[in-house]
Amino acid sequence: MTELLTAASEPARLRELSAMAVIGTTEALAVAGDRQLAASIYREWLDHNPNDPLCYVVNFNLSVMLSALADRQGARIALLEAIRLKPDFLPAYINLGTVLEGQGDRIGAVMTWYDAVDRLSAVNADALTHKAITLKQLARVLSAANLHSNAEDVLRQSLEIGWHQRDILHHWLSMRQRQCKWPMVQPVAALTRAQVVAGLSPLSLAAYTDDPLLQLGVAADYCRHDVGRPSRSFAAAHRRRSKRHTRLRIGYLSSDLREHAIGHLLAELFELHNRRAVEVSAYYCGHQVDDALHHRFKASADHWIDISGMNDETAGERIVADGIDILVDVNGYTHSARSALVAMRPAPVIVNWLGFPSTMGSPYHDYIIADNIIIPEGSETFYSENVKRLPCYQLNDRRRIVSDHVWSRSEAGLPADGTVFCCFNALNKITPFTWQRWMRILQAVPGSVLWLLDGLESQLQEHAAAAGIAPNRLVFAPRLNNSYHLSRYVLADLFLDTSPYGAHTTGSDALWMGVPVLTVPGRSFASRVCASLVSAAGLPDLVCASSEAYVARAIELGTDRRLLEEYRRRLQVGRDSCVLFDTPLLVASLEELYRDMWAEHQSGRIPRPDLTNLDQYREIGAMLDRDDVEMSEVPDYRERYLEALADRNAFSMIQPDPRLWQGPSAGRRKPVSRQPRH
Repeated sequence: MTELLTAASEPARLRELSAMAVIGTTEALAVAGDRQLAASIYREWLDHNPNDPLCYVVNFNLSVMLSALADRQGARIALLEAIRLKPDFLPAYINLGTVLEGQGDRIGAVMTWYDAVDRLSAVNADALTHKAITLKQLARVLSAANLHSNAEDVLRQSLEIGWHQRDILHHWLSMRQRQCKWPMVQPVAALTRAQVVAGLSPLSLAAYTDDPLLQLGVAADYCRHDVGRPSRSFAAAHRRRSKRHTRLRIGYLSSDLREHAIGHLLAELFELHNRRAVEVSAYYCGHQVDDALHHRFKASADHWIDISGMNDETAGERIVADGIDILVDVNGYTHSARSALVAMRPAPVIVNWLGFPSTMGSPYHDYIIADNIIIPEGSETFYSENVKRLPCYQLNDRRRIVSDHVWSRSEAGLPADGTVFCCFNALNKITPFTWQRWMRILQAVPGSVLWLLDGLESQLQEHAAAAGIAPNRLVFAPRLNNSYHLSRYVLADLFLDTSPYGAHTTGSDALWMGVPVLTVPGRSFASRVCASLVSAAGLPDLVCASSEAYVARAIELGTDRRLLEEYRRRLQVGRDSCVLFDTPLLVASLEELYRDMWAEHQSGRIPRPDLTNLDQYREIGAMLDRDDVEMSEVPDYRERYLEALADRNAFSMIQPDPRLWQGPSAGRRKPVSRQPRH
């Protein structure tokens, strides 16, 4: 290091070292691990070469070095100097925005990036690349600040620059969904409506349409293009295992072992596992937190491994070294998932459970855990994984903390009289079809109100007014600490579920607090979870057979106080004995499933996913989708796919698959009966 410093600093004073030479020297120092020394050399060179035409580049490189040293203020000063010296140097604006964001100045970051976008008037490859990067940064920060409309506009601009950006298309559609902008799907840039539907992310698609074949096709496409092929496979390492350990080693991979909806469901799991039979390892991949639930998970796992700072290969090596038999992917295709790590197959058996309510469409998820209501017999065809069933799919924490605060209706902004319908599902789960049902219910139940989470007040009030409902009949609940949120549930009379992505944790919360839940299941996983919860809580008669039955039942309950009270009484009496809240039973059943999976692995009987023709199902589903048709209400669902497959096969032969298409005769035979609705 000393030799490099001597070689660099003396010529700098004599103005003999070129900018490119000092960059080469400092990069060598950085690679060797001495960024402090490299930064010192940059500064010294700048002091002695203030008029060099490449000073802006050296300042930019100095800012990169200082950012790596966590000196954000120094990096900010260097970037401002680079911009002063060369106002059209766009990378400096991009990085300056990132530095400002890191300093907590989100407004400054956004203004800097907007400034960069305004300067990008030239139409050339570099300008377009810089503009796309800047818009992406802008959208990320605007979205994090809940400025969804601004983020949506920025993302649309980015798509117009390059419509092939899959992640931008996913984000743009998600922004529209979060704002309840209907119709959500629109042609954009060079993309047709069908291409946009096919470009939905798997999670957004689950909330958009009740079409499990389309969901399967989109999941497989997402796995292929967005996760990609693994850089490494650990499959051979499992075959070389010499000695079996006495207990089954289960690994849970999750970013949500903290104050999170999934965390609240899983909190008792580690505590109830039978340690004579099971050894529990938690692989945490979320952001750093310090909440009570997070500490509870850490205390109850046999082994807690934080892999958030590890790359996928290092994390995979750790899971292999730990000898995990079954790895449970609790994220699926959700935020902070480590799908590329799972693709390396770091355990012999891989399971999709709880965090993502759909199929993964991957070649490496062997099993999906559900129950007889969520995936009834005959509907396994919608899943790439082998189906295993619990008595009830969703675990619950019986130790959840409920505030002892006693709420009044006036304190919550609710009317003293009248039926309070509520839905505390995320607002992005509201579709135009669900909204129309709710407005019909409010119309038929005088004095009733609909109690929702806050965040989209003006947008939803406009939708209500358009349906002839006074906007003040919508009441918005502010976001609260979970214990306080739970305690205010008792003010509600009836929880109205959404479709096709229904209540999960929110449904359990309502039922735990004694609030009856009304739901109508569809065909897909996410649309059937709430029916499972309501049935497991002992109220199967609140699972409706159709959307019309859902509306009629809600009106009946909304106008019959005694009937509502009877449902409350049944929930209160049965809470400690119903299957939904029998967490020890569900954990024991889960362990039994694990033993079955491991036995199938040992005997070589694990069915591997068959992904044949999933691209065809994705394309057909995207073309069948319409704004004015709710797919769950389509009676000839499978037949529509069969007809489309037959048409395609007439043009170009399609190989048979284990789902619908078994050859040309499949398109002409008597249609298969559709999946039961409940």
